[in-house]
Amino acid sequence: MLRPVQTAAPSVKPVSLADMKAQTRVDFADDDTLLQSMIDAAVSYLDGYGGILGRALVQQTWRQDFAAFDDVLRLPLGNLIAVSSVQYFDTANALQTASASLYGSFTDEAGPYIGLLTGQSWPSTYSRDDAVRVTWTAGYGANASDVPAAIRHAIILLASHWYQNREAVNEGSFSELPLAVQSLLAPHRQIGF
Repeated sequence: MLRPVQTAAPSVKPVSLADMKAQTRVDFADDDTLLQSMIDAAVSYLDGYGGILGRALVQQTWRQDFAAFDDVLRLPLGNLIAVSSVQYFDTANALQTASASLYGSFTDEAGPYIGLLTGQSWPSTYSRDDAVRVTWTAGYGANASDVPAAIRHAIILLASHWYQNREAVNEGSFSELPLAVQSLLAPHRQIGF
């Protein structure tokens, strides 16, 4: 399985600059760029394939390539909203779209996946590392308010912590994340396969 590729980024951030300024009690515009960069860093730390939560926050589109079809094609990123397409390179190496009647999309304790339906069989593919392409939409929803409040608050706390502690090491504490952030995020981590 190759690394997934984001094909459409979220249209909004899960946390606004105004939310961040309210938390940090910043009532001037001088640090707006710095505050926004800290929000962006906190979001990228949590969101998407590289994020520690293992899920998409605000609606975004991803593509995962596989070397071949299998009964179960695991998608490395939840929350599954919809599968846009399952495409494959046929034996002549031409890109085709698989019929949606062949498969279903599901989510179990290991995350989202595409499953071959009973009585169906996948078409034959050309031998290549990206023979099968699954494109799907993931996230809690299209709006920032769709993201759970605990995750939004953790983003604000983390970005606020970075704003107030601008050095790489803080003498008082050596934890990777502030305890409140860890506690808010723990129930939302997706354990991969």
